[in-house]
Amino acid sequence: MATANKYPPADRSSFKCELMGFRETHSLSKILVKKIKDSGYLPDIIIAIGRGGYVPARLVCDFLLFDDLTTIKIEHYKMAADIQETAKLKFPLSVDIHGKKILVVDDVTDTGKTLSLAVEYLKCLKPAEIKTAVLQHKICSDFVPDYYAKKIVKWRWIVYPWAAYEDLVGFTEKIIADRTLTPKQICNEFDACYSITIKQSDLIEILEDLNERGSIECIDDKENMLWRKANVSK
Repeated sequence: MATANKYPPADRSSFKCELMGFRETHSLSKILVKKIKDSGYLPDIIIAIGRGGYVPARLVCDFLLFDDLTTIKIEHYKMAADIQETAKLKFPLSVDIHGKKILVVDDVTDTGKTLSLAVEYLKCLKPAEIKTAVLQHKICSDFVPDYYAKKIVKWRWIVYPWAAYEDLVGFTEKIIADRTLTPKQICNEFDACYSITIKQSDLIEILEDLNERGSIECIDDKENMLWRKANVSK
């Protein structure tokens, strides 16, 4: 990893992860809303950035007793920390925000490209003001949001509860790669590569889903259930 672990690793095959629970994200949302309230900012519309910002934005609305929530979707990160070269707007805004005060909500700033693109795009729609808010802000981000509940100094990949299964599926595919492994070996790799402890019973569910999708296949050698990428020659 980079010096002092402050920046994303160049090698995306092994890095520390932090699994977040709903209780902690709920607490962070309350902290975030308190900061918004203390600032005196009263938005006319809250815009969630899909998909990561859907749940945080809904929680912010709940604590603000706020009704007007809408969304845009920007694609940058895929499952398991796979990153696209550039952030792209996939689904634009469907409402008129001209002259409105806007609050844009996402889960985290990592590179900052998602929020940068969101603000750039929304400015073109002529709102009166735009403020941004996230649960967690990583200091490696090029974009600093107006509000954040927690600052992340040492970089790690954060697995939020609304994306946990998707990330674990992606990590499983990365671990298997071009190898043939037992579930126990895969569990050990989760710990070694991503600092994630996963039960074999939970892993089996993931493996069966990937098998159903045709991504991996199972080899029964009568002693062990072995898993490998589908259509790989023996």
